[in-house]
Amino acid sequence: MKKPEMYASVWDAIADTQEQAANLRSRAELMQKIAARVKQHGWTQAEAASRYGVTQPRINDLLRGRVSRFSLDALVNIATALGCRVRFDLEVA
Repeated sequence: MKKPEMYASVWDAIADTQEQAANLRSRAELMQKIAARVKQHGWTQAEAASRYGVTQPRINDLLRGRVSRFSLDALVNIATALGCRVRFDLEVA
């Protein structure tokens, strides 16, 4: 029987490369922070969409964590529309 592979994160398990895993991880973290802002303010999906300049179905995708439907660029734009500053930290692996 083959020994199961171990991964540092789910992103490492589903991505083909370390670069893809890092991109997925960054998008997921940014989506979680945006979703937390929506919840913190008690906005409906329609209210959040209006504030972000996107459609309600787009907000629904974001709140449901559909990472594959968002680029880092799009998420940075949404966060900026919220009045947030996006900052990335680089760590030595």
